[in-house]
Amino acid sequence: MASDDFATRIIAWQRRHGRHDLPWQGTRDPYRIWVSEIMLQQTQVATVIPYYQRFLARFPDVATLAATDEEAVLAHWSGLGYYARARNLHRAAQEIVAHHQGRIPADPRTLAALPGMGRSTAAAVAVFAFGTRAAILDGNVKRVLSRHAGIAGWPGDKRVEAQLWAVAEARLPQQEVGGYSQGLMDLGATICTRARPACALCPVHEDCVARHTGRTGELPSPRPRKPLPERAVAVLVLLAGDAVLLEKRPATGVWGGLWSLPEALMEEDCAQVALRLGQRPLRSRALPAFMHDFTHFRLRIEPHLVEVQPVRQVAEPGRLWLPLSELQGAALPAPVRRLLKGVAEERAWLIRS
Repeated sequence: MASDDFATRIIAWQRRHGRHDLPWQGTRDPYRIWVSEIMLQQTQVATVIPYYQRFLARFPDVATLAATDEEAVLAHWSGLGYYARARNLHRAAQEIVAHHQGRIPADPRTLAALPGMGRSTAAAVAVFAFGTRAAILDGNVKRVLSRHAGIAGWPGDKRVEAQLWAVAEARLPQQEVGGYSQGLMDLGATICTRARPACALCPVHEDCVARHTGRTGELPSPRPRKPLPERAVAVLVLLAGDAVLLEKRPATGVWGGLWSLPEALMEEDCAQVALRLGQRPLRSRALPAFMHDFTHFRLRIEPHLVEVQPVRQVAEPGRLWLPLSELQGAALPAPVRRLLKGVAEERAWLIRS
């Protein structure tokens, strides 16, 4: 199969059946394309769209993003997950302003050196913003090429990934790279899906190795399964009137840089922990525990609601009292936001009753 024939079919299919109305399409603005590509890492399009629109409304260009403090950036990312992406996006914006005169580089290698970019994301920005001829290899493209070329193995394995990059480079057309790249991504997202791919609608099904060998369900191979270890943590919902005490998380690690709830050892008495934090407990009760999955472990969260005597002094650095009515604008981890939203709704119901 000639690589240009493969590309021609992908491009023609994309023109007729591909996605053309996504918010980041129809523009050559490298900043808007860059933000979309970072958000789309490990996140589905439908989830990204509202975050993308709100993020751009608040940070319309790279200079605005670079000049903003990290907490505001994290607040607009809250709920989207994988928060290192937001921190890297912010750091990269500052590097662009400091070292590239505020202009996003067009060269894929220069782009790839920025925090949080990587080879495929850098290529996507270069292709869609500057028309550069570069190969893209995101999750959807990996699935299409794995099946069509019959490449076995988990794409996250370095050896398998090297094979996929070789195929991606070999099939890259000389012209219309943007339409070809978008077509590959659209094909993986809408036709060559992980489960129940619509092979009959695929423009390259006639010479697809996986289809002809009956291995569509096997390729690409899934990540080797390992049982996720479980951890447990007790968290304190310290309420003073209608405000909750929050603590700033360390810059690195789980929920890095976000505001979260104070934690305690599982065996600790929550009233004693409240006293240690300088608060006088009035009433306390356990709230229902729940699970939250991370990439490498599952976390059992056991919350304890502790009502404390209302404080008037300003909390020390690294802590703040946040009114429950202001949850929406705060940089909170998604499970913490859901927990506090439930507490706020319960309080509102009790007041109405």
